[in-house]
Amino acid sequence: MVMSGMISYLTFLPLSKVSLQVKIGLMTLSNKQGVQVSVGILAQMKAKPGKEAAVEAFLKEALPLANEESGTTVWFAIKLDPSTFGIFDAFADEAGRNAHLTGPIAAALMDNAAELLSEAPSIRKVDVLAAKLLASS
Repeated sequence: MVMSGMISYLTFLPLSKVSLQVKIGLMTLSNKQGVQVSVGILAQMKAKPGKEAAVEAFLKEALPLANEESGTTVWFAIKLDPSTFGIFDAFADEAGRNAHLTGPIAAALMDNAAELLSEAPSIRKVDVLAAKLLASS
């Protein structure tokens, strides 16, 4: 879509009561409880042969640390195949993402990478284009 001029603010309210705000190219998605995401991290790692169970355990044990991070809106540890794992997390803003990248999970991953991983993890900063966020009950 091509628009002339600059849109500084646009709000769209669908039936699900999710508001979509677009501010000069930065999309912030928020649900009715105010949970927001606009940026994320997609990390992928390959376990050394014989270390798959240790990588899986490491990722599962990181969940309490992610739950303590106030700037981390969502955090997922995933298994892509028997030896490839990943993490996807999302944040309301760049400050939350940077806090996570300098926090205890990232530090522990880098401290254990040589022992557990066959290569350096791929850590990519991503922009969240759309999200469905469920409110806690």
